[in-house]
Amino acid sequence: MKIANHSVVEMHYTLKDAEGTVIDSSSGGQPFKYLQGVGNIIPGLEKEMLDKSAGDKFTAVVPPEDAYGPQNPALIQTLPRAAFGDVDELEVGMAFHAQGAEGQPIEVEIIDIDGDNVTINGNHPLAGVELHFDIEVISVREATQEEIEHGHVH
Repeated sequence: MKIANHSVVEMHYTLKDAEGTVIDSSSGGQPFKYLQGVGNIIPGLEKEMLDKSAGDKFTAVVPPEDAYGPQNPALIQTLPRAAFGDVDELEVGMAFHAQGAEGQPIEVEIIDIDGDNVTINGNHPLAGVELHFDIEVISVREATQEEIEHGHVH
C-alpha cells in the first residue's frame, strides 16, 4: 500500500541540520506513527512521504518555508529583567511560556542577558533551519474512521 491521505504511517527517522548534526531520531526506539494528510507532521515532509511504501528508505531535504518557517525578527525582543517577576536566577537557554501578539501561547527562550536587559526569542527552535531527514517506512495502513474523525492515530 502506498502512502496517501488518511494513511497511518509508521516510520523510523533521523533528522539532521545542513551541517549533519543530528537533531532528533527514532533509531533504537519505537517507530514514529502519524496520520498522513492532516498536518500531524511538517508540510514538506508530509509531501515527501506521499506514494512511499513499507520498506522504502529515502532522504528528504525540507526548506524552512515547508517546515517551521523562517526566523521572524519580530519574535526577538529585549525586555527589562523586571518583566520576569520573581524569578531569581535568569540564564541563557531558560524557556518560558508567554503570549503571542494574537494572545496565543508561545514558548520563548532567553538568548542573551546584558545587565538588566534580557533578550528573548519566540521563534520555534528549528525556524530558519533546512531539515535533512533519513526515513525508513516501516508500515502503511488505512486509517480507521475514528482516526480520521479525530485527526490522529489511535
